[in-house]
Amino acid sequence: MSNQGSNEKFWENFHGPNMGYIEEQYEQYTNDPSAVDPSLKELFDEHGAPDWMAGDTSVKTNGAVSPTDKDISKVTSAIKLVEAIRRHGHLQANIYAVGSYDRPTTNLLELETYGLKEKDLEEMPAEWVWPDSPLKLQNALQVVNTLKERYAGTISFEFGHVYNEDERKWLQEKVDTGSFRVSLSNEEKKQLLRRLAAVEGFENFLGKTFVAQKRFSIEGLDVMVPMLDHIIQLASGDKIKNIMMGMAHRGRLNVLAHILGKPYERIFSEFHHSPDKELVPSEGSTGINYGWTGDVKYHFGARREIENGQQSATRVTLSHNPSHLEYVNPVVEGFTRAAQDDRSEPGYAQMDKDEAFGLLIHGDAAFIGEGVVAETLNMSDLPGYRTGGTVHIIANNLVGFTTNRKHGRSTRYASDLAKGFEIPIVHVNADDPVACLSAMALSYEYRQKFHKDFLIDLVGYRRFGHNEMDEPRATQPRLYSEIDEHPTAAAVYEKTLQEESIVEDGTLADMKEKVEEELREIYNNMDEHEATAADVKDRPSGVEQPLDEIETAVDLERLRGLNEGLLKRPEGFNGFKKLEKILQRRSKMLEDGQKVDWATAEALAFASILEDGRPIRITGQDTERGTFAHRHMVLHDVETGETYCPLHGLEQANASFDIHNSPLSEAGVIGFEYGYSVQAPETLVLWEAQFGDFANAGQVIFDQFISAGRAKWGEKSNMIFLLPHGYEGQGPEHSSARLERFLQMGAENNWTVANVTSSAQYFHLLRRQAAISDREEARPLVLMSPKSLLRNQRVAVEGTHFSEGKFQPIMRQPGLTKEDDKAREKVKTLLLGSGKIMVDIEDTVENADQSFETIDAVRIEQIYPFPEKRLAEILETYPNLEELVWVQEEPQNMGSWYFVEGILHKLLKGDQIHRYVGRPHRASPSVGEPNIHKTEQNRIIHEALQMSKGGNSNEGN
Repeated sequence: MSNQGSNEKFWENFHGPNMGYIEEQYEQYTNDPSAVDPSLKELFDEHGAPDWMAGDTSVKTNGAVSPTDKDISKVTSAIKLVEAIRRHGHLQANIYAVGSYDRPTTNLLELETYGLKEKDLEEMPAEWVWPDSPLKLQNALQVVNTLKERYAGTISFEFGHVYNEDERKWLQEKVDTGSFRVSLSNEEKKQLLRRLAAVEGFENFLGKTFVAQKRFSIEGLDVMVPMLDHIIQLASGDKIKNIMMGMAHRGRLNVLAHILGKPYERIFSEFHHSPDKELVPSEGSTGINYGWTGDVKYHFGARREIENGQQSATRVTLSHNPSHLEYVNPVVEGFTRAAQDDRSEPGYAQMDKDEAFGLLIHGDAAFIGEGVVAETLNMSDLPGYRTGGTVHIIANNLVGFTTNRKHGRSTRYASDLAKGFEIPIVHVNADDPVACLSAMALSYEYRQKFHKDFLIDLVGYRRFGHNEMDEPRATQPRLYSEIDEHPTAAAVYEKTLQEESIVEDGTLADMKEKVEEELREIYNNMDEHEATAADVKDRPSGVEQPLDEIETAVDLERLRGLNEGLLKRPEGFNGFKKLEKILQRRSKMLEDGQKVDWATAEALAFASILEDGRPIRITGQDTERGTFAHRHMVLHDVETGETYCPLHGLEQANASFDIHNSPLSEAGVIGFEYGYSVQAPETLVLWEAQFGDFANAGQVIFDQFISAGRAKWGEKSNMIFLLPHGYEGQGPEHSSARLERFLQMGAENNWTVANVTSSAQYFHLLRRQAAISDREEARPLVLMSPKSLLRNQRVAVEGTHFSEGKFQPIMRQPGLTKEDDKAREKVKTLLLGSGKIMVDIEDTVENADQSFETIDAVRIEQIYPFPEKRLAEILETYPNLEELVWVQEEPQNMGSWYFVEGILHKLLKGDQIHRYVGRPHRASPSVGEPNIHKTEQNRIIHEALQMSKGGNSNEGN
């Protein structure tokens, strides 16, 4: 009845038996008002039905009234609404500064969806739907309105996909209570406005001074700079030593200037294509060293030390990043893990999650669009790759270059990919700087408490085109008509502070004028010169240095001691008997007359490097055992499943040895290991492909970081890549590591490319790489590692090859080498080649029933840098040489031929020629049928050796 609510207190005076009497009289009254006592008739006329008789289905128990089915249904619906607000509040949240017009609609937060009206909620006690409310709320309607403010304002949340109950409860409590929100004093609010003015003013100055030049402006996402200020301040307060940052172009110059402290003069000077002036930083400005070829200004990174006490400082590092956007993500994670690991003791490196953390700023189109993001997120909680939580920010400007959201992703939000990894997500309006700082505070606190990733979807816009030279109104007319009318973030915040009576009208204009004056003065004081050709720096002397003279031999007795240690097992360890029987054979390999195979040579190299105090990290797909069941560096107890690494129990070890099976990823893992090697240059870092051509999936990392990183950015790496390579009839994807690609990129001693045929050669190469770690001579090593040759006795050599000598870029071919001058006089053909094909030739020669007096051969073990001088010396020993024949098993348009052809041509004298023997030009690296492969391989060998019998010359296809 209409007056029921207003008369509830009246009916509270009736209890027990009286309630039953009143109910009986009211039923008579409803049938015939004159049938009850006049005093009761008057009471019912005035107050209506007793409140406990709201429904006809009321049930009395011991004189008390229980809720009706209708009441329970309303409460249940209200609880569903409250949970919907927590889970789906983001669907109606005010997170779009602009561009909300095409946002999908939802009724998940509407009362009508749950059969409720405001009156129903007003009559419901607050504790029924929010039992542990931190606020003194009277009814369920107040609960609903309060939670909508918390979950559907300018900041909103998604964490229902976080399955860890403790994490989810913690997040809900933070949001429910609002305890994560940043509270600023009036002075701090003014400072925040001043910071936004500096950000905006810097962009305005660049736009006016360097017209029509790319800068990838931050405008529309200006608050990102104060957000970074805030998290750096928090981390510095906790004395975290390293913050590793990665970001693409959008806002990079502003972040470099205001977060990394890169001098304005240096940034201005990098706009050197300015038509009116060639700029040189003023004397005394901070220098930042890069590589000798340099890069465009919005690719560079920087470092900055922030003092947080007399004895400590927090270093902020922004990684260099090419235009491949998200590929910097795993590199930064590698930086972070390297900064966290203590590698000084034997065993696995000891990780301290609070030594460093990663901070990655993504583009909205790239985060969902580029697969390396998923690869990186997948590594976030893997033992070999976790970094204790990364803070992610999506710099969401609503459009990818010219592509609208609906054409760029199949998800509602750019951030949805993160849900699959149980990463909490905050969506926040970039026009509300305090909400943005609060999001940053929550992300940091979560990271520090749970050491897991956290993502902030910073929803703003892009005030201009993709690169300031682009006209966005041609492709996004509606969006940009809104942006054109939309005030800047600083202007929006100034208005808020005016409403709070904190600043007066014109405050922002004064701040921006001061920024303009400061920047103009710096610019005008820079030296002016006539424009000249760009300065190309000289390469560091270490880069020019050859590695041929590095001594890598290890005394035989020392090797025997290491080998003995590698064969020891912990007491009670139950190894796989069949495997242990195989491994124990290694005990005799260093005895006189015995030979050391590939796997043992590797283990001895690692052991000796660890004894020298050099840490090692090796990862890859199935690397612990080895793809070809040869390494067995991690053993498994057959009864308990526990593992043991022989290099961890080695008494002689003086540094850590990390070995991890990687996820089925290439780009992400290669990027991670590259970053690790750059950050920890004293460490020998190796990545092993399951098959060499799997490295194809990491081509961006090879192209942009590994091969060119030092020339562009001065970034040194000594990383080793083990790429199984060799033609054994296993088909196109299991034959070639695409050697030609690495040779094509070889220049300026940027890396070493080798294809070796001896276990000792591998041993010496590993030790040589360790020897140049953390030196100017450091450079990566790309090794075409073997497959079938792992167990081929022609690759195994005696122990003296390890205790004497060093790596040989060129080796004489066993079985063909002419030892004396008289024999060399008969040689007319010199075969040149590398890798498995030369071992196949050795085998053929040994089993042939003919002599090869006119043929000799050498193996090119190091293809880049090519040992041209040494080969020239060898050629001088053949007075009657007529031809050089390059032999390879790869197709002619692949492998080494096109790389070596020009080099060989320069070495020819008189009427000498050079020619190619191998497979013809092919689109595919190899055939897929084993029998056809054998025919091809036989034909190549017989043609190289000029034998009368061979395979089908047309290769059977």
